[in-house]
Amino acid sequence: MGGIGPRRRATVLAAALAAALAVGGCGASGNDGAATDSAAGGPGGSVELGDRAGEAPAGAADAPAGAGQPGKAEGGAAADLRIDQRAIIYTGSMRVQVADVDRAAHDAVALVTAAGGFVGGDQRRSVDGDATAELTLRVPAAKFTTVVDGIARLGTRQRQEISTEDVTEETVDLDARITTQRARVENARRLLARAQSISDLVSLENELARREADLASLEAKKRRLADLTALSTITVSLVGPDAATDDGESDLGFLAGLEGGWKVFLASMVVLLTVLGAVLPWLIALGVPAGVLVWLLRRRRPRPALVATPAAPAPTAPADAGVSSRPPVPGARSAP
Repeated sequence: MGGIGPRRRATVLAAALAAALAVGGCGASGNDGAATDSAAGGPGGSVELGDRAGEAPAGAADAPAGAGQPGKAEGGAAADLRIDQRAIIYTGSMRVQVADVDRAAHDAVALVTAAGGFVGGDQRRSVDGDATAELTLRVPAAKFTTVVDGIARLGTRQRQEISTEDVTEETVDLDARITTQRARVENARRLLARAQSISDLVSLENELARREADLASLEAKKRRLADLTALSTITVSLVGPDAATDDGESDLGFLAGLEGGWKVFLASMVVLLTVLGAVLPWLIALGVPAGVLVWLLRRRRPRPALVATPAAPAPTAPADAGVSSRPPVPGARSAP
């Protein structure tokens, strides 16, 4: 070092300083890269974030519409406006005139069963051409229109009424209330487990029972809504060829009144003859012996004898004392 000149020494020091700065810069760059990899999770961390990002939409898809998303619940998301995301209750009633009521009822039941539904009620009355059948059918909501059209093809459709009710908001509200009520029940159970006195135990048991009852009521409403939305109800009236045009028709006019009055008269006569037929055996069984007995008693009773009574003389008016008789009229003849 002693033989090195000042210029040589300055060059060596500058080279050493440059090397130190280069080494420090590489270390900082390596630390920054490590920090960046650590924040991103490195290669494994990137996969983990990717997995979480992939899991988030699945969880959102499984969650009910509007749940956990206040903005979407209030403003309405585009997905909630789709028909397949709505909770809709379909209800229908129809009247079909058929040639054979029993055959048509059998075909309607077979059609509903093939669609995955069942018969909720079946009332039939068989009186030749006046036969009727009242069917209450439960069919899946997806097959509602298909079943209605199939039943209409069984005969002549006289009347059809279809109504829908959107209960999406009610379903979402029930889901939120059920979630909250379940949390309240779990909280009451935790408090009950930590109760240390009899009074606290009794109070918490009553509160827990009340919350569980409210939860059961909400769950029952949810099941009812789920049943109504999953299975639609169709009320079908099958009538024979001689049945009236429509049960709901109200005819007006003289002929309609005359026909109604005649029907009422015939119904009254039927009731009167029915009552008379029910009473007639009692009249024969009790009235005939009673009449014979009365006739015999009257025959044996003696008749009273007839006694002649003299006629009473006609009363004469007494002459007033002090009143003189009228003087005779001149020229008049006296009676002999």
